Amino acid sequence: MDHIFSYQHLREFTREVFIRMGCSLEHADKASEVLLSADLRGVDSHGVARLTGYVRLWEAGRINATPDIRIVHETPSTAVVDGDGGLGLVVAPFAMEVALQKAAVAGTGWVSVKHSNHFGIAGYHAMMALERDMIGMAMTNASPLVAPTFAKERMLGTNPIAVAIPAREQPAFVADFATTTAANGKLEILQRKSQEAPEGWIQDKDGASSTNPHELRSGGALLPLGGDREHGSHKGYCLGAIVDIFSAVLSGANYGPWAPPFVSFLPLPPDPVGEGLGHFFGAMRVDAFRPADEFKAHMDNWINRFRRATPVDGQQVLIPGDPEREMEKERREQGIPLLEPVIKDLREVGEKFKLSLS
Repeated sequence: MDHIFSYQHLREFTREVFIRMGCSLEHADKASEVLLSADLRGVDSHGVARLTGYVRLWEAGRINATPDIRIVHETPSTAVVDGDGGLGLVVAPFAMEVALQKAAVAGTGWVSVKHSNHFGIAGYHAMMALERDMIGMAMTNASPLVAPTFAKERMLGTNPIAVAIPAREQPAFVADFATTTAANGKLEILQRKSQEAPEGWIQDKDGASSTNPHELRSGGALLPLGGDREHGSHKGYCLGAIVDIFSAVLSGANYGPWAPPFVSFLPLPPDPVGEGLGHFFGAMRVDAFRPADEFKAHMDNWINRFRRATPVDGQQVLIPGDPEREMEKERREQGIPLLEPVIKDLREVGEKFKLSLS
């Protein structure tokens, strides 16, 4: 049974945990905001359910609570940011802000990041561009859990892509998706609910399709978007590879099977090819292409026409970002539901830092 917690209560609890880890007040506040944005938008796999994972990584010495986040290379429209092993929840907004500042001057800004960690939901960072009449992009590589098409070996992460595009009267277009059929966090939710995974999400260690949500522990792998070759998994493989290259090969982070695992109990690869995890961000000033008001009016027209597309029986045509926006409105008013295993984990974290969840 789910239990409901207010956004503010979870935000304050999470902020205090980050402070007890040694984060500055500013970093703790930003990290809690980014993490809780996932719960608000209904991406429960990337919200407070991940808090214990960050704590364990910090305890294992893999997260630097007081990083010196800095630009190590730049041109007028590009930069490379070194996250100094900090929380990706803090490193990523810093880097996206650099991209936005460069776009304000040059029209577009592109920032690649190395030496970082898991950055929460990609959508948060892409959406930072919206209030400035800019288009935002965010992507990251991740723990190698995904087998390329025709492979048994885990080579890529779930490697999400997010794009946020402003409109005028209509809500923004916000696409935020993993390049796998399902993100690993979805498997974790199924595990907590003792439910099977749908066909096409995972394969066993021999490459055969599986519905066991615990398959990764036995050497299995997540599948690229599409699930199998006949349903286009090679396209999901390509998308995940692009994210890996932009985020890590371009920045100097670890890529492919060398990407560090999110779980602290797995060892780091013994032969790193870079530093930490990598991210990639883009910002494009709309008026670098056409007047912003004109563009946003046409985005409204685009959105309205797609909403009016003839639906199949019993369905409704949605615009990317619609479900998350509705969920955020609901959860800000009614609270955030948490599964009992997540509550148990959070209470254990609270006891560790002498904090009370309830």
